[in-house]
Amino acid sequence: MKKKSSKVTATFQHCCVAFPNLDPMLSAMKAHGLRRGIITNGFGEFQMKSIHGLGIHDYFDCILVSEWEGMKKPDPELFHRGLERLDVTPGTAMFVGDPALHDIQAAKRVGMRTVWKRNDRWEESDAGADESIDDLSELIVMR
Repeated sequence: MKKKSSKVTATFQHCCVAFPNLDPMLSAMKAHGLRRGIITNGFGEFQMKSIHGLGIHDYFDCILVSEWEGMKKPDPELFHRGLERLDVTPGTAMFVGDPALHDIQAAKRVGMRTVWKRNDRWEESDAGADESIDDLSELIVMR
C-alpha cells in the first residue's frame, strides 16, 4: 500500500491540472510588472514538483511552502513573510485563494485585498472576500 502511495506522490506533478486561464493571467500580471508570490500549505518537495508540473514556477518572485517555512496557513506570520519577500505592504497586495478559512480570512486579517476563486472543490462561501471570481481571466481587468 505504501508503494502505491509513493508512486502517486512521485508522479502527481505530471497530472496536475491548472484552473483555466492560469497562464494568460500570470503572463499579464508579469507584463504589468506586478510582483507575484505563492503561499501554499503542504510538503515542500511535493508542492514544488506540482508548481513545476504546472509550468508556472518562473512566473513567481517568491514561493512559500508551509513545511519549509515551519508554519502553515492561516498563520498570519506566513502572509507577513510573503509580503516582506515581495517588498509590498498589505494594503497594496491582493491575495487570491479558494479555501476561505486558510486563504481569504487569513489574508484579510493581515490587511490584504482578497479575491475568492470559486471552484467545485470547496463548498463554502466567499468568507467575506473583497471580490469573488469564477475565472482567473477576471483578475487581468481587476489589477
